[in-house]
Amino acid sequence: MSLGEIVTLNVGGRKFSTSKQTLTWIPDSFFSSLLSGRISSLRDETGAIFIDRDPEAFVPILNFLRTKELDARGLDLRVIKHEAEFYGITPLAKRLALCEEVSNSKCGNVLFHGYLNTPEFPAPPVSRHSSSAALTRRSSTSTVISTSRYEPDTASYRDVGVREVPDDNEGAVVMDVDPRKVLMVIGHHSFVAVAFAHSVFCYRSKDSVGWELIFSTPYLHNTVERMALNAKVSSSSFGDKMLAVSSEGRIRLWSFNTTDHTQDVVKFEIGTFDLGVTVDALFFIGSQLVATSHTGKIGVWNSMTQHWQIQEVTPISSYDTAGSFLLLGCTNGSIYYIDMQKFPLRMKDNDLLVTELYKDPNEDMVTALSVYLTPKTCLSGNWIEIAYGTSSGTVRVIVQHPETVGHGPQLFQTFMVHRNPVIKVMLSEKNLVSICSEYNHVRSWNVTRFRGMISTQPGSTPLASFNVVSLEAQDAHPSSLAGNGIGPFGERDDQQVFIQKLVPDTDHVIVRFSSTGKRVCTIRSVDGSNITSYCVHECDASSRMGSRPRRFLITGHSNGCIQMWDLTTALEIATKTTGENSAERDDIGNVTQGELLRTLEQCDLSASRCTTPSMSPATSLLHTNLTGSRLKLSYSWPSLGEDDREEAGGSGGKSKYGILVSQC
Repeated sequence: MSLGEIVTLNVGGRKFSTSKQTLTWIPDSFFSSLLSGRISSLRDETGAIFIDRDPEAFVPILNFLRTKELDARGLDLRVIKHEAEFYGITPLAKRLALCEEVSNSKCGNVLFHGYLNTPEFPAPPVSRHSSSAALTRRSSTSTVISTSRYEPDTASYRDVGVREVPDDNEGAVVMDVDPRKVLMVIGHHSFVAVAFAHSVFCYRSKDSVGWELIFSTPYLHNTVERMALNAKVSSSSFGDKMLAVSSEGRIRLWSFNTTDHTQDVVKFEIGTFDLGVTVDALFFIGSQLVATSHTGKIGVWNSMTQHWQIQEVTPISSYDTAGSFLLLGCTNGSIYYIDMQKFPLRMKDNDLLVTELYKDPNEDMVTALSVYLTPKTCLSGNWIEIAYGTSSGTVRVIVQHPETVGHGPQLFQTFMVHRNPVIKVMLSEKNLVSICSEYNHVRSWNVTRFRGMISTQPGSTPLASFNVVSLEAQDAHPSSLAGNGIGPFGERDDQQVFIQKLVPDTDHVIVRFSSTGKRVCTIRSVDGSNITSYCVHECDASSRMGSRPRRFLITGHSNGCIQMWDLTTALEIATKTTGENSAERDDIGNVTQGELLRTLEQCDLSASRCTTPSMSPATSLLHTNLTGSRLKLSYSWPSLGEDDREEAGGSGGKSKYGILVSQC
């Protein structure tokens, strides 16, 4: 075939005619190999060479081969770049890659605030059997596993993918967790704690130096599942800051002291406590550390008495805190409370005094709780407002008047707008927001208040209905749920937001107003790494005159870095542009079909629902329904060999590398 010979191509059923010289002027391209015989070809009935590709995307490719120019008007450059890479059109692929790099700055946009490199991980101990093994002490009311002073490790942990298991758990099934990816991020005042699989690091923000690393744990054998941070501990003999980490039912607690004028940090490990069951929530109420489990166990460490107390109640399906109160929503339809400030103990058995506050009229499981303390106070107490959701999809609001203390809260409003269990509810100054398990379906209402108190004139009015779809991995580690909640985030007297991460492995998240669902901004990783966890945190104001607290979105990434984004500026820009409650552009917050399809390109979805009628969600899953929708997702890896697939998937079921989107 001579260079001037005409070549006819059949691309996806559409005929194109051009010269061999046009197709082969780029060496080692797809067409050079095809026409030289290095790649086998198929021909149609007319003799045209058949290429099974998109003909519309081939048009600009052929025009570039003819003119060495590309008219980008009306083209999806992402698709054209993909086709150019397939055909081996290197000059075009390089130009389009440069355009992508220029448009996606490595320094982010106006919202990008900071970047923390991956810290140096502590090395695992050389031997797990030593003469200094921890002593075990047990009593009827508390279990303390070990107490020792903290000694820092300086060596770097390099064994990526290695998962060590303590001897007493050798028969347990261990879920692989990449030790370099960030599992959770939490903040308190000017401090942020970042959890990896086998270590936790604490950073402090200062005007003069920015963010600085001030504390790190030693190597932790078991993968971190939950953590809690208290940066302002009062009445403690250990230190003014505390960090707690839970793994497989055990909780380790550290304290550390810092000053504004020196970098010296005094560290002390208070001890290790055993709840005996999986820890579903870990948090501080004042200086008391609280751990709860869906089984009904509550563990409390009192900083004053330095005593670890375990109490069993009805199985817990939700919780919330307000001031010094811990409120528990239970499977029997009751809401209980414990006053942590008084830390009451029953005289007869020294158990925690757990008081029933309210019982649902239908005795439905209380699957979501939100408590709002109004600013109006009097000598007899606060006006307390509680919103809760149930397993039947009902949302109720109850109120406690200061004048009626001792008579229990009164039912104020009931909404029956969900057909699935309510997994989250948030009552704030201006809005009531509820989320059910059906694709994170959100309903919101405007709340009418008179002198700060909720009012029935004219009462709560419907505001918005939308979905915050967020797929989670089929075999997600418990820390994944803790580090990737959708919200709402923010103070209850301020604008609150949802953080929407469509799939587990993605480099961007969408910030949306929780009241209307309108989009605030899209946050995209500056280095292209996947976002594995995040938190919304309001840092303390600077000591400088005129400074005010600023809200940040802090994202943890698969490569171990931390990126920070200025949500205060994002909210100001979004409010000026469209307004939080603007009626214009109702679709501004929704994820478009194109966005969803592009995000799911690397996924092999299997939309499977139960073939037989069953409760949604399944009864066995009800204790976890308060944390998120039943949407599940995992990725398909074409590079795996058949042996790998069989080993991964086991027998008689779908491989863990396949996709499952299910609500059964």
